[in-house]
Amino acid sequence: MNSENQKTIITIEESKYTNWKLCLKNKLRILKSNLIEIDCKDLDLSCADISEISDIANQNNCKITCFCSTSTKTIVSSQSLGYRSQFIVQNCSNSTLQINEQNLIFSKTHFHHGTVRSGDYLDSPGDLLILGDVNPGAIVSAEGNIIIWGRLLGIAHAGSKGNTQATISALQLRPVQLRIAKKVARGPKEKPQIGLAEQASINSEEIVISPLDSI
Repeated sequence: MNSENQKTIITIEESKYTNWKLCLKNKLRILKSNLIEIDCKDLDLSCADISEISDIANQNNCKITCFCSTSTKTIVSSQSLGYRSQFIVQNCSNSTLQINEQNLIFSKTHFHHGTVRSGDYLDSPGDLLILGDVNPGAIVSAEGNIIIWGRLLGIAHAGSKGNTQATISALQLRPVQLRIAKKVARGPKEKPQIGLAEQASINSEEIVISPLDSI
Protein backbone atom coordinates (compact mmCIF):
# COMPACT_ATOMS: atom_id res chain seq x y z
CA MET A 1 0.00 0.00 0.00
CA ASN A 2 1.27 3.48 -0.87
CA SER A 3 0.18 6.77 0.65
CA GLU A 4 -0.22 9.86 -1.46
CA ASN A 5 -2.23 12.93 -0.46
CA GLN A 6 -3.93 10.89 2.28
CA LYS A 7 -5.07 8.36 -0.28
CA THR A 8 -4.16 4.71 0.06
CA ILE A 9 -3.99 2.25 -2.79
CA ILE A 10 -5.19 -1.22 -1.87
CA THR A 11 -4.41 -4.11 -4.18
CA ILE A 12 -6.83 -6.99 -3.91
CA GLU A 13 -5.40 -10.31 -4.99
CA GLU A 14 -6.16 -13.94 -4.41
CA SER A 15 -2.69 -15.47 -4.56
CA LYS A 16 -2.01 -15.04 -0.81
CA TYR A 17 -5.60 -15.32 0.42
CA THR A 18 -8.56 -17.65 0.11
CA ASN A 19 -10.34 -15.04 -1.98
CA TRP A 20 -10.26 -11.30 -2.75
CA LYS A 21 -12.88 -10.52 -0.08
CA LEU A 22 -10.65 -11.87 2.69
CA CYS A 23 -7.71 -9.98 1.19
CA LEU A 24 -9.68 -6.71 1.23
CA LYS A 25 -10.94 -7.16 4.79
CA ASN A 26 -7.45 -7.95 6.12
CA LYS A 27 -5.89 -4.89 4.44
CA LEU A 28 -8.66 -2.56 5.60
CA ARG A 29 -8.08 -3.64 9.22
CA ILE A 30 -4.61 -2.11 9.25
CA LEU A 31 -5.52 0.94 7.19
CA LYS A 32 -4.89 4.44 8.59
CA SER A 33 -6.36 6.54 5.77
CA ASN A 34 -10.08 6.59 4.98
CA LEU A 35 -9.66 7.48 1.29
CA ILE A 36 -8.79 4.45 -0.77
CA GLU A 37 -8.21 3.47 -4.36
CA ILE A 38 -8.85 -0.18 -5.21
CA ASP A 39 -6.47 -1.92 -7.62
CA CYS A 40 -8.33 -5.02 -8.75
CA LYS A 41 -5.50 -6.28 -10.98
CA ASP A 42 -6.96 -8.81 -13.46
CA LEU A 43 -9.98 -9.85 -11.37
CA ASP A 44 -13.20 -9.99 -13.41
CA LEU A 45 -15.68 -8.32 -11.06
CA SER A 46 -19.40 -7.82 -11.63
CA CYS A 47 -21.54 -4.89 -10.45
CA ALA A 48 -22.56 -7.04 -7.47
CA ASP A 49 -18.88 -7.60 -6.61
CA ILE A 50 -18.15 -3.86 -6.85
CA SER A 51 -21.14 -3.13 -4.59
CA GLU A 52 -19.85 -5.68 -2.07
CA ILE A 53 -16.43 -4.02 -2.08
CA SER A 54 -18.15 -0.69 -1.43
CA ASP A 55 -20.13 -2.21 1.47
CA ILE A 56 -16.97 -3.68 3.02
CA ALA A 57 -15.21 -0.31 2.69
CA ASN A 58 -18.15 1.49 4.30
CA GLN A 59 -18.10 -0.96 7.22
CA ASN A 60 -14.49 0.10 7.80
CA ASN A 61 -15.31 3.83 7.46
CA CYS A 62 -13.46 4.09 4.17
CA LYS A 63 -14.43 5.92 0.99
CA ILE A 64 -13.46 4.55 -2.40
CA THR A 65 -12.15 7.24 -4.76
CA CYS A 66 -11.28 5.07 -7.76
CA PHE A 67 -11.12 1.54 -9.14
CA CYS A 68 -8.38 0.43 -11.51
CA SER A 69 -7.97 -2.89 -13.26
CA THR A 70 -6.71 -4.69 -16.35
CA SER A 71 -10.15 -6.32 -16.67
CA THR A 72 -12.63 -4.56 -18.95
CA LYS A 73 -15.50 -6.25 -17.13
CA THR A 74 -14.36 -4.78 -13.81
CA ILE A 75 -13.95 -1.32 -15.33
CA VAL A 76 -17.37 -1.38 -16.99
CA SER A 77 -18.94 -2.60 -13.70
CA SER A 78 -17.33 0.07 -11.54
CA GLN A 79 -18.00 2.82 -14.08
CA SER A 80 -21.66 1.81 -14.38
CA LEU A 81 -22.00 2.27 -10.61
CA GLY A 82 -20.61 5.78 -10.86
CA TYR A 83 -17.06 5.22 -9.64
CA ARG A 84 -14.06 6.88 -11.25
CA SER A 85 -12.36 4.04 -13.06
CA GLN A 86 -9.00 3.56 -14.73
CA PHE A 87 -8.30 0.84 -17.25
CA ILE A 88 -4.74 -0.48 -17.05
CA VAL A 89 -3.23 -1.76 -20.28
CA GLN A 90 -1.13 -4.86 -19.78
CA ASN A 91 2.35 -4.89 -21.23
CA CYS A 92 2.13 -7.72 -23.75
CA SER A 93 5.93 -8.01 -23.94
CA ASN A 94 5.96 -9.12 -20.29
CA SER A 95 3.22 -11.67 -20.76
CA THR A 96 4.13 -15.03 -19.35
CA LEU A 97 1.54 -16.76 -21.47
CA GLN A 98 2.90 -18.98 -24.17
CA ILE A 99 0.40 -18.41 -26.94
CA ASN A 100 0.55 -19.05 -30.62
CA GLU A 101 0.31 -16.41 -33.28
CA GLN A 102 -3.39 -16.97 -33.91
CA ASN A 103 -4.27 -16.50 -30.26
CA LEU A 104 -1.98 -13.49 -30.07
CA ILE A 105 -3.98 -11.80 -32.82
CA PHE A 106 -7.24 -12.66 -31.08
CA SER A 107 -5.97 -11.30 -27.75
CA LYS A 108 -5.25 -7.86 -29.18
CA THR A 109 -7.58 -5.15 -28.00
CA HIS A 110 -8.13 -2.04 -30.06
CA PHE A 111 -8.86 1.10 -28.03
CA HIS A 112 -10.82 4.07 -29.27
CA HIS A 113 -11.15 7.14 -27.08
CA GLY A 114 -13.97 9.49 -28.03
CA THR A 115 -17.39 9.47 -29.65
CA VAL A 116 -17.87 7.36 -32.77
CA ARG A 117 -19.97 9.67 -34.93
CA SER A 118 -22.51 9.04 -37.70
CA GLY A 119 -20.73 7.74 -40.79
CA ASP A 120 -17.71 6.46 -38.84
CA TYR A 121 -16.67 2.80 -39.07
CA LEU A 122 -14.36 1.02 -36.61
CA ASP A 123 -13.09 -2.53 -37.08
CA SER A 124 -10.80 -4.65 -34.87
CA PRO A 125 -9.10 -8.03 -35.48
CA GLY A 126 -9.50 -8.74 -31.73
CA ASP A 127 -11.57 -7.13 -28.99
CA LEU A 128 -12.73 -3.52 -29.33
CA LEU A 129 -12.90 -1.19 -26.33
CA ILE A 130 -14.52 2.20 -26.89
CA LEU A 131 -14.31 4.94 -24.28
CA GLY A 132 -17.21 7.06 -25.48
CA ASP A 133 -20.58 6.84 -27.22
CA VAL A 134 -21.39 5.14 -30.51
CA ASN A 135 -23.88 7.47 -32.18
CA PRO A 136 -26.72 6.51 -34.57
CA GLY A 137 -25.30 6.02 -38.06
CA ALA A 138 -21.96 4.73 -36.77
CA ILE A 139 -20.84 1.11 -37.18
CA VAL A 140 -18.36 -0.72 -34.91
CA SER A 141 -17.14 -4.25 -35.60
CA ALA A 142 -14.73 -6.71 -33.97
CA GLU A 143 -13.69 -10.32 -34.40
CA GLY A 144 -13.84 -10.61 -30.61
CA ASN A 145 -15.87 -8.80 -27.97
CA ILE A 146 -17.05 -5.19 -28.08
CA ILE A 147 -17.03 -3.19 -24.84
CA ILE A 148 -18.42 0.34 -24.95
CA TRP A 149 -17.77 2.60 -22.00
CA GLY A 150 -20.69 4.77 -22.98
CA ARG A 151 -23.90 4.51 -24.99
CA LEU A 152 -24.36 2.20 -27.97
CA LEU A 153 -26.88 3.88 -30.29
CA GLY A 154 -25.50 2.79 -33.68
CA ILE A 155 -24.73 -0.66 -35.10
CA ALA A 156 -22.36 -3.13 -33.40
CA HIS A 157 -21.10 -6.44 -34.82
CA ALA A 158 -19.13 -8.71 -32.46
CA GLY A 159 -17.62 -12.01 -33.55
CA SER A 160 -17.54 -10.71 -37.11
CA LYS A 161 -15.59 -13.76 -38.34
CA GLY A 162 -18.10 -16.20 -36.85
CA ASN A 163 -17.24 -16.28 -33.13
CA THR A 164 -20.60 -17.09 -31.52
CA GLN A 165 -19.13 -16.69 -28.00
CA ALA A 166 -18.45 -12.99 -28.57
CA THR A 167 -20.40 -10.42 -26.57
CA ILE A 168 -21.37 -6.74 -26.78
CA SER A 169 -21.35 -4.75 -23.52
CA ALA A 170 -22.25 -1.11 -22.93
CA LEU A 171 -23.28 1.22 -20.15
CA GLN A 172 -26.41 1.87 -22.23
CA LEU A 173 -27.31 -0.68 -24.87
CA ARG A 174 -29.87 0.88 -27.23
CA PRO A 175 -28.47 0.18 -30.71
CA VAL A 176 -30.15 0.43 -34.09
CA GLN A 177 -28.96 -3.12 -34.73
CA LEU A 178 -26.91 -5.81 -32.95
CA ARG A 179 -24.97 -8.51 -34.73
CA ILE A 180 -23.08 -11.40 -33.14
CA ALA A 181 -21.46 -13.78 -35.64
CA LYS A 182 -24.30 -14.34 -38.15
CA LYS A 183 -27.13 -13.51 -35.74
CA VAL A 184 -28.93 -10.17 -36.09
CA ALA A 185 -31.29 -8.40 -33.68
CA ARG A 186 -32.77 -4.97 -33.11
CA GLY A 187 -32.07 -3.08 -29.93
CA PRO A 188 -34.65 -2.99 -27.11
CA LYS A 189 -37.21 -0.17 -27.18
CA GLU A 190 -37.75 0.22 -23.44
CA LYS A 191 -35.67 2.74 -21.51
CA PRO A 192 -32.55 1.32 -19.84
CA GLN A 193 -32.32 1.05 -16.08
CA ILE A 194 -30.06 3.79 -14.74
CA GLY A 195 -26.70 2.55 -13.52
CA LEU A 196 -27.09 -0.93 -14.95
CA ALA A 197 -24.64 -2.00 -17.64
CA GLU A 198 -25.97 -4.53 -20.15
CA GLN A 199 -24.53 -7.25 -22.29
CA ALA A 200 -25.71 -8.93 -25.48
CA SER A 201 -24.79 -12.54 -26.18
CA ILE A 202 -26.10 -15.55 -28.07
CA ASN A 203 -28.30 -17.90 -26.05
CA SER A 204 -30.36 -20.68 -27.63
CA GLU A 205 -29.54 -19.43 -31.12
CA GLU A 206 -30.86 -15.92 -30.36
CA ILE A 207 -29.27 -12.66 -29.29
CA VAL A 208 -30.38 -11.85 -25.75
CA ILE A 209 -29.65 -8.80 -23.61
CA SER A 210 -29.05 -9.22 -19.89
CA PRO A 211 -27.64 -7.16 -17.02
CA LEU A 212 -23.87 -7.34 -16.86
CA ASP A 213 -24.22 -8.92 -13.40
CA SER A 214 -25.67 -12.10 -14.78
CA ILE A 215 -22.60 -13.16 -16.73
